[in-house]
Amino acid sequence: MNRPLVIALAVSASALAGCAHVQPREAFPEVSKTVNERTGGKPVWNSGTAEDAAAENAVRDLLSHPLTADSATQIALLGNHNVQATYEELGIAQADLVQAGLLTNPVVDALLRFPDGGRGGTNFEISVSQNFISLLSLPLRKKVAAAQYAAAKARVAGQIIDLTADVREAYYTLQGAQQMVELQQSIADATAASAEAAQRLREAGNITELQLAGEQALHAQAVLDLATAKAEVTKDREKLTALLGLSSPDAIKLADRLPDLPAAETGLDDVASLALRQRQDFGAAVAEVNSTYASLGLTQRYAWLSGAEVYADAEHELDGGWVAGPGVTVPVPIFDTGAAAVSGASGRVRQARQRLLALQTQIASDARAAKADLLVARDRAEYCRNTLLPLRQKITQQTQLQYNGMLMSVFQLLQAKRDEVDAARSYVLALRDYWTARTRLERAVGGRLPTAATSQPNSTTLPTVGH
Repeated sequence: MNRPLVIALAVSASALAGCAHVQPREAFPEVSKTVNERTGGKPVWNSGTAEDAAAENAVRDLLSHPLTADSATQIALLGNHNVQATYEELGIAQADLVQAGLLTNPVVDALLRFPDGGRGGTNFEISVSQNFISLLSLPLRKKVAAAQYAAAKARVAGQIIDLTADVREAYYTLQGAQQMVELQQSIADATAASAEAAQRLREAGNITELQLAGEQALHAQAVLDLATAKAEVTKDREKLTALLGLSSPDAIKLADRLPDLPAAETGLDDVASLALRQRQDFGAAVAEVNSTYASLGLTQRYAWLSGAEVYADAEHELDGGWVAGPGVTVPVPIFDTGAAAVSGASGRVRQARQRLLALQTQIASDARAAKADLLVARDRAEYCRNTLLPLRQKITQQTQLQYNGMLMSVFQLLQAKRDEVDAARSYVLALRDYWTARTRLERAVGGRLPTAATSQPNSTTLPTVGH
């Protein structure tokens, strides 16, 4: 083969020598750091190594104790399969970034011609062509891919943070449902005692059949409400089980009581600004805008030149000699001038900007609305705890005194106790709503909120009713 063609092949090979290395986990430390700062949890990307066994041991250790909201979050980060699937997006995005930094492979064409009737020598022709636009556009293509890579990292971090919010909300919902079963059981016990007393009084002829039926109906309704509460626990337990990536709900043990309200609400001065600083979907949208701008620049420069090539061609002639030389192919912009591609790229830029502005408005609005919900839920829980429940407890105490003095009937006493338990139910529901509202606000601002004091299990005395 002659010297010009050898040189052409060498040039093509050297142009491809700088291939980047694919590193799927390159961005994971950055994403892990973001998730840890926003949630307190430590993500682990399962990879078939000894670290996976350590993660499984950590899950077993966490499950051996009653779960807290924080430990439930950590189990989800270790065991939820959707989380592990989400991490793979980092590897896909990194591979796309590497791909954007590569030149297209050169194309080798070879042609062999045989002489007619066996006269003369065989004709042989070979050429090597390379799309030179891939070289010229390399910096811009890498810029586009880098912006898309940044968007992918933000999306992954945001999805993981959202999962932790889902886990915490499911945790508090289940915890509240378990307390509701306890209180519904107290109401069922109270109505059973009332129905039993009514039965004895009816047998003695001291009340009417209507009064007996009324007490029995109250007990029947209480039994039905208890069954409904137990069904809610089963449903909520299954939801939390799935979020944690566990195979059986039997592995879950929760603390018996919802946490007390924090001493005060902190970090709520400007939740809209906090959300815009922390929300990963906003960061991803910013990166998408940058990507569309870079894509527009790429399209404006090279839209109609996508098929342009340089090549080296060598031909072995019939007389035994070689002829060789370079060449170029350039598309003629007669039918496709690239205007449509540029117009489309410009539209995508404007679209991405408008979506970013819409998201900015929505994020600020969501954060303010979630803050309002949190404060209302706190007010309701404080009112139930500080006003409604103490009043009902006082009424029960006074009714007990009246009953002891034979001034009130057993039915009035049991009704007072049922009303007290019902007030406790209102408090538990309000406390559950507070913690789920707080979780939704944390989701809206893209990370955990500071608390004035470490939340402890609820210490408020809740009533129980028996015979």
